[in-house]
Amino acid sequence: MFQRLILAVLFVLFGNFANAEAQLIHNAARGELLYSTHCIACHSTQVHWREKKLVTDWASLQSEVQRWQGIAKLGWNNEDIEDVARHLNTIYYRYPTSD
Repeated sequence: MFQRLILAVLFVLFGNFANAEAQLIHNAARGELLYSTHCIACHSTQVHWREKKLVTDWASLQSEVQRWQGIAKLGWNNEDIEDVARHLNTIYYRYPTSD
C-alpha cells in the first residue's frame, strides 16, 4: 500500500515537471515564431549587441519588446511579449529572469 502511495506521489510530481517543461518549450517556440515573423526583417544580430543598447536587464528587455510591438501595432498580449522576450533572452542576453 505504501509503495503505491509513493508511486502515485512521484507520478504527480514528475508529471507536473514534465508539463512545466513542455510549456516552456512551447512558449520558447512561440516567442521565436513571433520574433521571426514580425521582427527579424528589421533586426540583425548587431541590433542586440550595439554599443548604445537600451536593454540592460530582464525588465528592460520586456519593456523594449512591449515598446516595439506597440510601434509596429502588432497588438500582442502580455504572454506574447514575455514569450518573445524569453526567446531573445535565451539567444542573445542571458539575463536572470523574475521566475
